[in-house]
Amino acid sequence: MYDGIEHYLITISRHLGKKSKLGLQGTVMLNRRNFIRSLVASLVVAPSLSRAGDNKASLPKLLPKRLSTGSKVAIVTPASAVFDPMDLQIAKESFEAIGLEVVVGKHALDRFGYLAGTDENRAADVNAAFADPSVDGIIALRGGWGCNRILPLLDYASIAANPKILLGYSDITSLLNAIYAKTGMVSFHGPVGISYWSDFQVEQLKQQLFDAQATVMRNYQKDTKPVAMRENRTRTITGGKAKGILVGGNLTVMTTMVGSPYMPDMRGKILMLEDVGESIYRIDRYLSTLKLAGILDQLAGIVFGHCNDCGPQRGGYGSFTLPEIFEQYFAPLKIPTYTGAQFGHIRDNHILAVGAEVEIDADAGTLKMLSPSVKKNH
Repeated sequence: MYDGIEHYLITISRHLGKKSKLGLQGTVMLNRRNFIRSLVASLVVAPSLSRAGDNKASLPKLLPKRLSTGSKVAIVTPASAVFDPMDLQIAKESFEAIGLEVVVGKHALDRFGYLAGTDENRAADVNAAFADPSVDGIIALRGGWGCNRILPLLDYASIAANPKILLGYSDITSLLNAIYAKTGMVSFHGPVGISYWSDFQVEQLKQQLFDAQATVMRNYQKDTKPVAMRENRTRTITGGKAKGILVGGNLTVMTTMVGSPYMPDMRGKILMLEDVGESIYRIDRYLSTLKLAGILDQLAGIVFGHCNDCGPQRGGYGSFTLPEIFEQYFAPLKIPTYTGAQFGHIRDNHILAVGAEVEIDADAGTLKMLSPSVKKNH
């Protein structure tokens, strides 16, 4: 044990240099073995330096201001490029119809390969929106891929000093969870600018982000003719209720964050997951990554939303079903878990607050916000 820690501390000492506050530059003058032994106890009980999330548990919860008619929101494109400018125009008109004033990030229509501009410019738009005191909320125009690339470029001190509504899903999962992990700010997993803004989505937005309501997510019955609900059903894997802070989002994106400094502390959390366009064996692969990383074993509960177009791979010798994969990974955890919840890459996508305290009822198939996720007063 000491030899491993010794190697680790020596490595640190090479990077810290002669001005280290720990005094590691003096190891040449000290008995190195005794120096290391004197630190072992504190290293054992202190948060591990190698785990990104362990030092996040004590962060205070930061609530953004709620929106009101006339509030200004900034549309940014932190991930993939938008190839048709009409998408931006439709999003702008949608938010204006809701009663919001809209400004557009400087680089929202940039393109750099498949990305919406360079990493530096995409990050600059996010940072500028948080730093601008006239902006009350930030909405991602679309997801795709690219948010992981800008995480090291975000100004987390400025974000913490200026908490405001951030809304998006899919690849925006990176931003939501990284900002929560680094600052404690509550943000919102929900439709992006190019989503279909139906009456359902507008009602979600107004209830949570305008009226500061603590909402309950439950699936609605799409077809009222059958005497038993046939579509949009939830499936209980392990019954019971669980409370905790809600984190997560897109399964693929969460998996890409494992081991990084931007993954939230998962101890006692409620993990929400969803995905789209992934073969079942890939869902298996991603869940195995979360399992091997010890993440699944730390959770208090799990809610899996929709997994659209997640079928068996073509060819091969057969496949598991998606419910079988969920059963294999989730049932052994013996924590409240249900699947099929009404969020994800679907038209009527519930807004869920990353960083907020919630209660799930895996038997009833509900997720309840335990308090508002925005400040009631400006």
